[in-house]
Amino acid sequence: MKDFKEKLANVPTKPGSYQMKNKDGVIIYVGKAKNLQRRLRSYFTRTVTGKTKLLVEDIDDFDYIVTSSELESLILEITLIKKYDPKYNILLRDDKTYPYIELTNDKYPVVRMIRNTKRKKIKNHLYGPFPNAKAARKTVNIINRLYPLRKCDKLGKDLCLYYHINECLGYCKKDIPVEQIEEIKKEIITFLKGDSTKVVEKINNEMEKASENMNYERAIELREMLNDIETTLVKQKIDLNNNESFDLVNYHQDNNYLSIEIFFIRDGLLFGRHNEIISTFGNVEDELIEYLIKFYDGGVILPKSLYIPLNIDDELLSNYLDIKVFKPQKGKMKELMDLAFDNAKEQLDLQEETLQKDDEERLKAINELKELLGVDKASRMETFDNSHLFGTFYVGGMVVFDDFLPLKDEYRKYKISSEVKDDLSAMREVLYRRYYKVLMEDLIKPDLIVMDGGRTQIEVAKEVISSLNLNIPIIGLVKDDRHRTNQIMNENFELLDVPKESNLFLFLTRLQDEVHRYAITYHRNIKAKGSLSSILDMAPGIGEVRRKDLLRKFGSLKKLKEASIEELSEVVPKEIAESLFSYLKEL
Repeated sequence: MKDFKEKLANVPTKPGSYQMKNKDGVIIYVGKAKNLQRRLRSYFTRTVTGKTKLLVEDIDDFDYIVTSSELESLILEITLIKKYDPKYNILLRDDKTYPYIELTNDKYPVVRMIRNTKRKKIKNHLYGPFPNAKAARKTVNIINRLYPLRKCDKLGKDLCLYYHINECLGYCKKDIPVEQIEEIKKEIITFLKGDSTKVVEKINNEMEKASENMNYERAIELREMLNDIETTLVKQKIDLNNNESFDLVNYHQDNNYLSIEIFFIRDGLLFGRHNEIISTFGNVEDELIEYLIKFYDGGVILPKSLYIPLNIDDELLSNYLDIKVFKPQKGKMKELMDLAFDNAKEQLDLQEETLQKDDEERLKAINELKELLGVDKASRMETFDNSHLFGTFYVGGMVVFDDFLPLKDEYRKYKISSEVKDDLSAMREVLYRRYYKVLMEDLIKPDLIVMDGGRTQIEVAKEVISSLNLNIPIIGLVKDDRHRTNQIMNENFELLDVPKESNLFLFLTRLQDEVHRYAITYHRNIKAKGSLSSILDMAPGIGEVRRKDLLRKFGSLKKLKEASIEELSEVVPKEIAESLFSYLKEL
């Protein structure tokens, strides 16, 4: 570990944000502090263990920016995290957005499930979040089956099937009274707030009528609706003596793992809960605040108020999120906080052993790899594969792993130019495009390039890397006759002694499987769009917008191939039209 004693002596005792850097000058961790000197000293003057030790060992230098307040330091910290996405800062394990149910305020309302809650000026009724997406879909389905709401995005010219099966009032042809629509909306809102009395009564009445008319299929369908309401849609009532809507957060920390439990309370009902276990490298209280900011920035709508543990800075969170933040110390809310803590602890107790084992195996594999290749660093790996259909429609894929964990936001897909007719040329194009961009945009360089193949693939990679004056180690994953990873080859074409039962071999195989899956999936998605769309996806200079314009203009492959350069120029620039014309003639 580097000695920062002299530099630490000059760090001010004021609030601010600090940035840890590795030997390549890459920011690997961003934090904030009320007292910069005290916080930075804590990293280098005390004994650190576990994952914090990994961070400290990776630090080659640090910078800091002084601010006038802790709130300013928090704002700066979040800004820098968004900009640099540091390796050791919190990575949300579950990065999906929670679904909400939306009841629109249109003249003719619609009920639907949405995930994008960041749309500008959402003025509709939103209910959620629903941690259980299946429950949300079933709820929407039940509402749409029971209430004759508008089903189409745009009103048609004729009455559709939904009208004829009594699931729509025929808004496209009929003038529906406002009072009737408002009554429907009122019943739906009541149901979504947890009171299912009217809905259950409505279903029971319809079920009786269906039975009387010997429409047993409809009766069974309605009975299943009742079962859905009972099993998946009824929320747990919390005895709060009010109909408050808020989120409540508590946590449990142990061995560099932080288990966070969030309760979603809506109208006095426990809508659902969210648990996430993350690795911690800094101050736990600060990292919980960072987590909550990321969580609500990720698409979860802020509640009216937030309840947090006593040791968390409520003023800081309140000012940043612009909501009311409370720290309960007694009564029903304190009991609920204790319940959230128990849930957080239980989840960590269940998973901690597995998480520790996985972390240990990954670190062991990384150390094995460094020793095998004779390098100081082998954390960030970029792996490549391509896919095609009998020599046509070539695509490439790149996946990125750091410490053998996938960084899915950094995965990249590549459409290969139409001139490419073989695997090596396709790989050469993908590698050149990737690392030319790395150079031009000063992106993070990998510690290791992993090729899905042996000598020929390594040769192509070496050729491209050399042409760009880069120095990045390369290995290849050699497959056997059954297309399974069999051996590891270095850039000198030497087969490396890696036991197949070792952690390293296991993780490299997983990496290879992932890049193969990614490239294949991309290829299948392109084919699934249809023949004309697929052909245009492979055409030079044709992106998403131009592809749609061409499809709109010509409609079929036959008409497109018959088009002249002049006709194509009506849709795309002339130089693109000329290359597209040549490309189509070769098909």
